[in-house]
Amino acid sequence: MASNAPYQPRAGGAQRATVEIDLGLRQYMLRVYNYMGGGLALTGLIAYLGAASGFYASVAGTPLFWVVLLAPLVLVFFLSFRIERMSLGAAQLSFWAYASLVGLSLSGIFLVYTGESIARVFFISAATFAATSLYGYTTRRDLSRFGSFLFMGVIGIAIAGLVNMFLASSSLQFAISVIGVLVFTGLTAYDTQRIKDIYVGSDDDAIAGKKAIMGALALYLDFLNLFMMLLQLFGDRRR
Repeated sequence: MASNAPYQPRAGGAQRATVEIDLGLRQYMLRVYNYMGGGLALTGLIAYLGAASGFYASVAGTPLFWVVLLAPLVLVFFLSFRIERMSLGAAQLSFWAYASLVGLSLSGIFLVYTGESIARVFFISAATFAATSLYGYTTRRDLSRFGSFLFMGVIGIAIAGLVNMFLASSSLQFAISVIGVLVFTGLTAYDTQRIKDIYVGSDDDAIAGKKAIMGALALYLDFLNLFMMLLQLFGDRRR
């Protein structure tokens, strides 16, 4: 019996460490989802105001439209490549600015689709995202091997979308949307697991905060693209 005594404190210490890691991971993931949810709420609000105020309609067909369209792309690249050198406050500000610019660029959906169908598709997207993200968080299966395949899927969707801007083929658009739903659903699970795996309990608040912002950005883009693909499939256009 005496020979087993030294091992008991070690087991207790390991158990406490596991509890601390689990608690820290949950708080970290909650931070990621809070950033993501806040970004989506801001995007939706700006998109609605941009359409309701007439701003989007006023810039459509003018050079300013391309500024509104391309500004989010410029900012997301800036945030991705510069975040390590930013302060946490600057990274947060960049994330909220990006979400606002995306909202402006998406204002047109309120002019193209009915409000009822936008709301319906949003809830379908939210349910799909939640289920897939939960799978990515809880599964023991290594999803990293699917990363390159999913990335190539995104590239293929982008190229096909550019081509269809000139072809204006409804059949090709339908195929892009269906494939897009599959790809971004898969990316949601993949990104959730990746965000979980990069958590380190010893990170200071600034590093953990910036990791949470980049994780939120990845999931934000997954959700937004999933929503847009489903909207193209199931949205009711205004007459």
